[in-house]
Amino acid sequence: MPRKFYFDEGSVEISAHLVYELDPDGRVLRMVRFTDYTADKVRTLVPSAADLRAAWVDPERRQLILDALEDRGLTPDTIAEQTGQAEADTFDLLCHLAFNAPLRTRRERARRVERERAEFFARYGPEARQVLQELLEKYAVYGVTQLRLPDVLKVPPLSAHGTSTEIAAVFGGRAGLMEAVVELQGLLYAEDAAA
Repeated sequence: MPRKFYFDEGSVEISAHLVYELDPDGRVLRMVRFTDYTADKVRTLVPSAADLRAAWVDPERRQLILDALEDRGLTPDTIAEQTGQAEADTFDLLCHLAFNAPLRTRRERARRVERERAEFFARYGPEARQVLQELLEKYAVYGVTQLRLPDVLKVPPLSAHGTSTEIAAVFGGRAGLMEAVVELQGLLYAEDAAA
């Protein structure tokens, strides 16, 4: 059943691969392909793929973009489902639709970081490296929302390392853990990691 969403410029109803958009006055109904609608809404939030990448690396700015898209009926799950790209990273899918960038999977991004950024993992002790590898695997399977601390530390396999405080201790404390996870996200979306 189609869902209707209301936002600042009118309302929209997503039905199959088409979007029916009502203007702010409630008079003009236009039918738009879902992919075109998504691309247009992304471009209203960020003018270029580079700007989207810069925002995406910062978890707070990324969440603002996701919230703005959700207000327009565009959740990551909806976009992935409607485009048939469940394995694609949300960032790549948005860049692909809005800016015609190459489409990559989360697994491709994760493997590239493992291959090309070994020095990042080498800076940490064995248990911290294992935590980072498990976070990277969670990202590859479920997406960037899996890098949200401290929630992700409470579920297997990460919970096997102990409490959030115990896990943070292997990084030299909470600040060290946060710094490592933010850097990991930055590496996932670094320009050379997207090539």
